[in-house]
Amino acid sequence: MLTADQIVAAQKANIETLFGLTQKAFEGVEKLVELNIQATKAALAESANSAQALMSVKDAQELVALQASLVQPLAEKTAAYSRHLYDIASGTTGEFGKAAEAQAADAQKKFAALVDSAAKNAPAGSETAVAVIKSAISASNNALESVQKAVKQATELAEANFNAVTSQAVNATKAAAKKR
Repeated sequence: MLTADQIVAAQKANIETLFGLTQKAFEGVEKLVELNIQATKAALAESANSAQALMSVKDAQELVALQASLVQPLAEKTAAYSRHLYDIASGTTGEFGKAAEAQAADAQKKFAALVDSAAKNAPAGSETAVAVIKSAISASNNALESVQKAVKQATELAEANFNAVTSQAVNATKAAAKKR
């Protein structure tokens, strides 16, 4: 049975976790806002430069060359922006995942301690029931670890695929720009 001190300690830990996660969420939003401000400033400066370059074009051949010179950097900057966006999102999500794993591990430890305590106070002849409960807890812990590993592998695969697609898009844009 839980004591009042244990309940208060658990509530305090939950509140600290909540505020910690809220802080991480705000940090992610701050990074996103900062990234968007930087991207907007860069886009405005590049638009001004492009407009000036466009005004100095003398013939159609120069116009085609100017367009080709603008496409490749745009694709690279778009890929870099996407990468930064992905890094911010995955970093923030990773913090939430770590907190969830820590909470789950703590809950597992507390539940195991509760089962051990109950087993010590159990009447004679209940050893089989206690062994079944401990076996079920062990099996659920193993299943949880397997799921966590699978999620981690899927995340790593998704990140590798994202990097590959981004790289291919930039390379395709470079190749298309060279053909012009």
